[in-house]
Amino acid sequence: MNNKNESRRKFLTGSAAVAGATVMGAAIQPSLAQEQGYVFNPPAVTSMEIVGSSERFPVRRVFCLGRNYRAHAIESGDNPDETPPFFFIKPRDAVVDSRDGFPYPSMTSELRYEGEMIVALKSGGSNISEADALDHVYAYGVGLDMTREDRQHEAQALSRPWAISKSFDKSAPCGPLYPVENHGHAISGRIWLSVNGDIKQDSDLDLQRWSVPQGIAILSRHYELTAGDIIMTGTPEGIGLVEKGDVIRTGIDNLGEIEVRVI
Repeated sequence: MNNKNESRRKFLTGSAAVAGATVMGAAIQPSLAQEQGYVFNPPAVTSMEIVGSSERFPVRRVFCLGRNYRAHAIESGDNPDETPPFFFIKPRDAVVDSRDGFPYPSMTSELRYEGEMIVALKSGGSNISEADALDHVYAYGVGLDMTREDRQHEAQALSRPWAISKSFDKSAPCGPLYPVENHGHAISGRIWLSVNGDIKQDSDLDLQRWSVPQGIAILSRHYELTAGDIIMTGTPEGIGLVEKGDVIRTGIDNLGEIEVRVI
């Protein structure tokens, strides 16, 4: 067998293994995993509920758009007239069902909430035009970007990456997705967040510095976007801290609301 055919055989074998893992998930036995070419069971698929459907949305990557609201950029110490928004990434298994509660994470004493709109992609590509960007959107939803604020401040002071402050376990509690096919595009509408019944964040999607089409277009210059990617589109002003026992509620017009208890 020549090298080209051998490479194709390995690719097809790997694809079959991934497909099997997707269907069977954690039920795969170690012996079967080894038969498929893995030394242990592949990671379980991270997926999100879809409103009005028994199917689920499989998450590939989680992109986060930073400081996408002018007032939040100012409260974070940025000059929005000089500093553009930026992206960072969370691992896909940071996405968890908001109804499961949010465990207070280790290695922090300053846990911050950030209510955000989520954009879920059904397709992608590189160098997507603004005019075509919305064609790639499958659904929208509501989520939280939870942050270890003290770890973030330490990283900023040392000019280090934010990963440990943003990308920890279960750091993106999310609600169900609302498909564009049935609910349309979420371009404007109130976005809000309360803690223990007190409103902390209250803004509108049309105050985003980068719109959804702009965000997708710009992100696609840096990554080849694909089906399964989600984008957390930034938080408005009013960020703050929560403690164990606090109840966070956040919602967006036409996308419902979620409730997350810090446990």
